[in-house]
Amino acid sequence: MTPEEAVAMPVRIVAQVMDIGDYDDVQAVAMLAGDEYLRALLRRAEIGQFTPRSWAYWHYRLGLVAPDQVPTMPERILA
Repeated sequence: MTPEEAVAMPVRIVAQVMDIGDYDDVQAVAMLAGDEYLRALLRRAEIGQFTPRSWAYWHYRLGLVAPDQVPTMPERILA
């Protein structure tokens, strides 16, 4: 994806930083986007956007769940 294409998809960029960013990247995106934006993004996450580890981390980090209550990740259902 070109930089121009990426800029046109800010939700995807933020989700990628949430999933694979290092500590500094994650802190910067959390500060710039805000927790409400990140919560909304997580609630409407697409299939494959997050690894199980980052999915669990962000649910805990954003106060969406209590320990051991992480919802299942989005899944593709084949009919």
